[in-house]
Amino acid sequence: MSQYEYKERRQRQRFLAKRGEATCFWVAFDGNRIPLIDLSLEGFSISSSSQPTSDQPFAFELRLEGIPDKIRGLAQHMNFIPGEPEGQIGCRFISMEGEGAIRLHEWLTIHVIASASVRITAKEAEKIVEGPSLI
Repeated sequence: MSQYEYKERRQRQRFLAKRGEATCFWVAFDGNRIPLIDLSLEGFSISSSSQPTSDQPFAFELRLEGIPDKIRGLAQHMNFIPGEPEGQIGCRFISMEGEGAIRLHEWLTIHVIASASVRITAKEAEKIVEGPSLI
């Protein structure tokens, strides 16, 4: 496989990190606050004009727009998909501090409910969040 071939590694459904045109999920690391492209229980992706220089774990902080809560942990760059004008870096979670995994599940459940084009229950949203990747 060449360095630019893409292999899907996520087992869980991923969700666009926007509601309408507004970004609602952000990640901070290395002193930068970056909007997410998508997010799942397993990881996230961001735009980047260059391939990551390391696959070593890095500390991150996830934020949900308008919510003071944050999720901290360690993640790792997994792949880079080139693109114009920017490519995409896929990252997987290695660990989360405290109840970070529980909070992420709650955030994604709320996001699914708020983004749904038809009315769904919290239980239905939870099943979607926990479900397999559709890609």
